Amino acid sequence: MTQGNDFVIAAMLEEGLIRQDQLDAGTRYAEEHELSLPEAMVATGVVSRRQMAICRAEIFECPFVDLEAFEVNIRNTQLLAQSSAERLVAFPLFDLGDVITVGMADPLDLHAVDQLRRLLKAEVDPVLCEHRALTELIAQSYSLTAGGVDADSSAVEGAVGTLAGGSPAAAAIGRILAQAAREGASGVHIGPDEHDLHLRFRIDGRLHERPVPDRAQHPDLVRRLKVMASLDPAQTGRPQDGRFRFTHEGHPMDVRVSLMPTIHGENVVMRLVSSETSIKGFRELGIAGDIVEQVETALDRPHGLFLVTGPAGSGRTTTLSTALKRLNTPDRNVMTIEDPVEIRMPRARQLQVSPEIGLTFAGALRSVLRQDPDVVLVGEIREAETARAACQAALTGHLVLSSLHSDDATDAIERLRGMGCPPFAINASLIGVLAQRLLRSVCGSCAKPDAPDAHLLRMFGLGQDCAGLVRGAGCGRCMSSGYRGRIATTELFLMDRAMQELIESNAAAETVREAAIESGMRPMWRDGLEKARMGFTTLEEVSRALAIDAVSGAADVYAPRSRAA
Repeated sequence: MTQGNDFVIAAMLEEGLIRQDQLDAGTRYAEEHELSLPEAMVATGVVSRRQMAICRAEIFECPFVDLEAFEVNIRNTQLLAQSSAERLVAFPLFDLGDVITVGMADPLDLHAVDQLRRLLKAEVDPVLCEHRALTELIAQSYSLTAGGVDADSSAVEGAVGTLAGGSPAAAAIGRILAQAAREGASGVHIGPDEHDLHLRFRIDGRLHERPVPDRAQHPDLVRRLKVMASLDPAQTGRPQDGRFRFTHEGHPMDVRVSLMPTIHGENVVMRLVSSETSIKGFRELGIAGDIVEQVETALDRPHGLFLVTGPAGSGRTTTLSTALKRLNTPDRNVMTIEDPVEIRMPRARQLQVSPEIGLTFAGALRSVLRQDPDVVLVGEIREAETARAACQAALTGHLVLSSLHSDDATDAIERLRGMGCPPFAINASLIGVLAQRLLRSVCGSCAKPDAPDAHLLRMFGLGQDCAGLVRGAGCGRCMSSGYRGRIATTELFLMDRAMQELIESNAAAETVREAAIESGMRPMWRDGLEKARMGFTTLEEVSRALAIDAVSGAADVYAPRSRAA
């Protein structure tokens, strides 16, 4: 393949698709990262994978098929076993009877073409497809079929280590979870109607429908999940919650299972939580560099209370886990109190609350403090007793991290006041508050310049200035949504002497917020605007996430108090 790569790179250089300086930089990158030269050129953004595939097809005089432009029939999985499709990186695209058009990553591999002829029992017309798009097609097409003509569970083994059970239900659950993990889904919903079964994945905060097993399989799927989650298989009349762990591509993932009886059968919701090894750093979450530096400085304090706030689904758990991973060093005793424990960490002592036996957040915190902790994570402050206990722990020499439901960073102070924390305790314990929301990221594969509605531009103070704004046109990689992945938009409140004086005097929340912005706090709407101007998201997404009404120009608590900033 090396010689073929040389031909492709030489042709692209000759046609002006790449420059010599880009080639030189790509060569160095390939050597440093142990990649082929074409892979390095794609990784450095010089060319796209599609451009590379088209050029390869032209050189070797082979037809190129853009998989994003075709609606592929997944019934073609019955023509070729999944194990063969994955091994040969090939998929039957069109069955014309005596001739089957097969998408291949390397159609010049004559040995592979001969194998396909024998397996398909037909003449093969090989066409070239971009490698990643083809492997994604193979994974998605076989995900909810019986694995192709060999109908075994070999594709599940290894990808879903703990799910190997041999039964059709076990294999189906394995394929569902493997596909969900591949697509980056945070949740899986399996819901029965009278005649149909619905499967949906929550990706980037939105639910997307997926092909489903037959409705008749629903009871078997539920029974299998109950066994895996150590629940009562015979109990169908009341809600049940459990959990289990599976392994996808060598990475462990925890699955929280919730079962709810409905008039048509038990509804299943599974939440997928990556392990501690998947946590990287604050910058990978999309938090701005200056905010990251200030947060890390705050976390270097030996004691005090640091809060992360936002509504459900705003990424608070991920941010707190990122902070905890940074603090979880051998010289610190790190303890967590969670409901439930979501991300397991080595060395950290993690405790799950159990209100039914009287083990609440506040009660657990009092017990944990007798374990000589340096750092304590309280999963969430929900009521007055926990709020007061968290402040007390911070005052007695511990670094306490927790989350709180509040509209913005400064509103957290009002929430603590409302839960009975006196001003002196807030002033003495609170280090800072990071408020956040999640914004969908523009899909990099189909991004193009954007010209938003004039009302939206004016509301963000841009007039007619569209510089830097992009949107996704929609493609196969983003399921035609124009978005792929999410990033955080944040605002960081840090306690200082001026803020302490305002809190001590019981200043109104509006006054505290205005003073914080005047002293340098960048509100979420402005952080979101900057991310839109940098091409990471869209103004519509910022408006949606922060509940800003673009039509009327009215906004909630975020924008009006910030426009003077």
